[in-house]
Amino acid sequence: MLAEMRRRQEVHRAYWHLACERQGIFERRLAGKPPPWTRDAILGCYRFTNPWRASDRVSQFLIREVIYTPQPMRAEDQITRIVLFRLLSRPATWRALEQRHGPITGATLRGQRLATSLDQLRREGPIYTSAFILCANKAYGFDQKHRNHIALVREMLRGGRLSRALARARSLRSVYEALGAFPLIGPFMAYQLAIDLNYSELIDFCEDEFTVPGPGAERGIRKIFPDASRHEMPRLIHGMVDEQEQACASLELVLPRLAAHRRLHAIDCQNLFCELDKYARVAFPDITSNRTRIKARFEPSPEALPEPFYPPKWGINESPLALAA
Repeated sequence: MLAEMRRRQEVHRAYWHLACERQGIFERRLAGKPPPWTRDAILGCYRFTNPWRASDRVSQFLIREVIYTPQPMRAEDQITRIVLFRLLSRPATWRALEQRHGPITGATLRGQRLATSLDQLRREGPIYTSAFILCANKAYGFDQKHRNHIALVREMLRGGRLSRALARARSLRSVYEALGAFPLIGPFMAYQLAIDLNYSELIDFCEDEFTVPGPGAERGIRKIFPDASRHEMPRLIHGMVDEQEQACASLELVLPRLAAHRRLHAIDCQNLFCELDKYARVAFPDITSNRTRIKARFEPSPEALPEPFYPPKWGINESPLALAA
């Protein structure tokens, strides 16, 4: 598929450079090395997420603090926690809610206490991430987006509707389709939620089975493959998954690996296209899209990076990182 498509070679190289160098920054910081962690001026100046989605700050919070909690959780409670957190995607909001209500479970959604807490937090500042735009219509009749989202999670739990769909699922695509049947869940959010649920013990499907490019990834794909149609984009993402070893070898780049052996999967290569879209705004300003600048600058925290924690079923938490030079 990739060989058949016209590509901008310099942007294709930038995609794999971004994957390798951004992982290198992560590993150098994790090893406690002093800055600067890169000679790439763009990566040193602006904020980019990790090549592995599971390594980014919000996903790490989800895995460590939301999914794999010390106390055992029923399936319905796990679903509540995963879906509600991803809809918000803001760790500060989650912490504030748990300070007020204790561990969030399905029972937390009963009555008006959770909605009232979000009303109050919203008056103090943002309660949602700014990383992506959520569908915000009044599907459940409320003026406030968060009240509609609470009603959405209640509907997912009603009669075990989502938990039964997960139990019947035989593929990541079927999980995606079950999620997409609910109001307020568009294609990209259904995909993100399917991946989040797949981090848990509720389901266990291969991340390479299925992918859905988001708007940023679509822009990134077109910066490498200018003739790509939308229906071809999932196959192009899978093509990047397949070519990673050969591409990095031919470009004389050090192939990134997570914990020494986990490859980039479709969700990661999808994410990298989104990050490439940002990187190319500075590196290749003549390649235009509807976004022209990078908003978020990189401001390193003085605190050391915590040791990453991944879904235990991956079997990589005890593996040392192959630290970059």
